[in-house]
Amino acid sequence: MSHESDAAAIEADREAFRSYLRDHNLPATAQRLVIADVVLGTDRHLSAEDVATEVKARGASAGTATVYRTLDVLVRSGLVVERDFGEGFKRYEASRGVPNHEHLICTVCGRVTEFRDERLERMTTLLAEAHDYSRQRHRLVIYGLCGDCRRGPAR
Repeated sequence: MSHESDAAAIEADREAFRSYLRDHNLPATAQRLVIADVVLGTDRHLSAEDVATEVKARGASAGTATVYRTLDVLVRSGLVVERDFGEGFKRYEASRGVPNHEHLICTVCGRVTEFRDERLERMTTLLAEAHDYSRQRHRLVIYGLCGDCRRGPAR
């Protein structure tokens, strides 16, 4: 996707969030909009703490409760997906119609890497059918060490 199409997709998501707020009689406050901008404007998997830090870095202020409530509204709107990687907190990512994907998580630095593999998609269907299931969805998270952590500090 080009930079222009990325920017257009992000702006479309922002407008969709404003519409969602209007349609549900929720105020489009400055805090909600900056929180939405943070989450919708990145391809990272952000924690609520990451969001609050970025909001502050942008010169805005939003309390912890506002961050969590706005993340909840973003998830209900379908624009953001909530992920639980077993870290004791949730992470959030813009959904943007991204097809199903899996995650690799570094147990040292916390880096999250997304990947898709058609072989895995076929395999999950075959496994489900072998056990007399009709697969609807699946989730795979692989924990390990990313290349940077495996190699250690630069010498």
